[in-house]
Amino acid sequence: MEGSASPAEKPRARPAAAVLCRGPVEPLVFLANFALVLQGPLTTQYLWHRFSADLGYNGTRQRGGCSNRSADPTMQEVETLTSHWTLYMNVGGFLVGLFSSTLLGAWSDGVGRRPLLVLASLGLLLQALVSVFVVQLQLHVGYFVLGRILCALLGDFGGLLAASFASVADVSSSRSRTFRMALLEASIGVAGMLASLLGGHWLRAQGYANPFWLALALLIAMTLYAAFCFGETLKEPKSTRLFTFRHHRSIVQLYVAPAPEKSRKHLALYSLAIFVVITVHFGAQDILTLYELSTPLCWDSKLIGYGSAAQHLPYLTSLLALKLLQYCLADAWVAEIGLAFNILGMVVFAFATVTPLMFTGYGLLFLSLVITPVIRAKLSKLVRETEQGALFSAVACVNSLAMLTASGIFNSLYPATLNFMKGFPFLLGAGLLLIPAVLIG
Repeated sequence: MEGSASPAEKPRARPAAAVLCRGPVEPLVFLANFALVLQGPLTTQYLWHRFSADLGYNGTRQRGGCSNRSADPTMQEVETLTSHWTLYMNVGGFLVGLFSSTLLGAWSDGVGRRPLLVLASLGLLLQALVSVFVVQLQLHVGYFVLGRILCALLGDFGGLLAASFASVADVSSSRSRTFRMALLEASIGVAGMLASLLGGHWLRAQGYANPFWLALALLIAMTLYAAFCFGETLKEPKSTRLFTFRHHRSIVQLYVAPAPEKSRKHLALYSLAIFVVITVHFGAQDILTLYELSTPLCWDSKLIGYGSAAQHLPYLTSLLALKLLQYCLADAWVAEIGLAFNILGMVVFAFATVTPLMFTGYGLLFLSLVITPVIRAKLSKLVRETEQGALFSAVACVNSLAMLTASGIFNSLYPATLNFMKGFPFLLGAGLLLIPAVLIG
C-alpha cells in the first residue's frame, strides 16, 4: 500500500543532477516575469487592435475627439470582446493549473525544486511560442487560450513561484524569511518595471512581433538556467512518484490534520487574506490597460508602458519600506499600512479622468506590496520544513483561484458598468481590501 513500503522499498536519495554553477532562484523569477509582463499588456493591446480592425473601429488614435466618444457602441463592443477573451484565457489556465500546480508543488517536497522549475519554464516557453505564431501568422485569437492551457499543464508561473518561495524557505531562517520573501518579490517587480518601459516604446517603433520574439528568447535562457545552473535547495531530494493522490492529500492535510488549533486557524485565515489581496491586485491589473486605452484617458502604448512600469515600482519601494519599518513595527502592522495605501490608490483610480490623477493613484501604491511577503512568511512559519512545497503549491492554488475570481468579477463587472461608472470595479477592490485588514489585525 502507498505510504507503507518496507525499508527496502523506501524511496532512495536521488543523485543530484550535474549543474554548471549553483545559482540562486531570483534570476529565474526575474526572467520569467520580464517575459510575462512584456507579453501581458501587448496581448491586451493586440486583442484590442484585432477586434478594432475586425469591427472597423480606430477612434482611440484620434486624440482630439476622444472625450466625446464615451457612448460609442463600437468602442464598447471592442472593450467587451477584449475583456471577455482575457477572461477566457484566465479560466482556461485556472482549470488546468488547479490540478497541475498542486500536484507538482507537493511533488517538489520529495524530488526537489529544480524539476518543477524546469517544467514550469517549459510551459511558459510553449505559451510564448504560441503567441509568436498568433501574431506572426494572424491566427485566430483562440490560440492564445490554447497557449495558456499548455502553460498551466506544466505548472504555469504559479508553479514556478511555488518552487521559488519553497526554495527560499528551504535556506532562510525564521527571522530573515519575511525579507527574503520580499526580496524575491522585488525581483518580480524590477523585471516587470523594465519590461513595461521597454514594451510600450518597442510596440510603437516596431509593432507586436519583435517583443514576443524577445520574450521567447528570454524564456529559452530561463529554461536552460533552471536545468543547468540552479542550485538545488532541498537537502535530500529523492525519487518520488509524480502521478499519485498522495501529493494532493498532503495539501489537504495542511488544513485538516490534527495540529495546534492556533496554527490551523491562522493557516486558513492567512490563506483567505492572501486570496483577497491577490484577487484585487490581479483584478485591477486586468482592467487597467483597458481603462487607460479608452475614453476619457485614451492613452497610447507609450503611456501604457509608463503606467505598467509605475504599477511594478512598488515591488522596489515596498522592499525598502519593509526593511526600514521592520526596525520599529511588527510585520502585521507593516501589512496594515500597506493595505491602507492600496485602498487609497484604488479610490483614486476609480475617479481618475486625467493622466496626472492616474499617476497619483500609482504613486499611492508605493507601499501596497509589503502585504504578500508578510503573509507568505507567516504561512511558511506555520508548517514543517518538509511541507514547504505543499504549502506554497496550496498558495499557488489560492493564487490561481484568486486570479480566476478576479477575472470573473472585474472583467465581467467592467463592461457592465461602462454606462454609469467605469471606475466602479476599483471601488469594489478598495472595499474588498478591508477584509484582509481585519484578518491580519
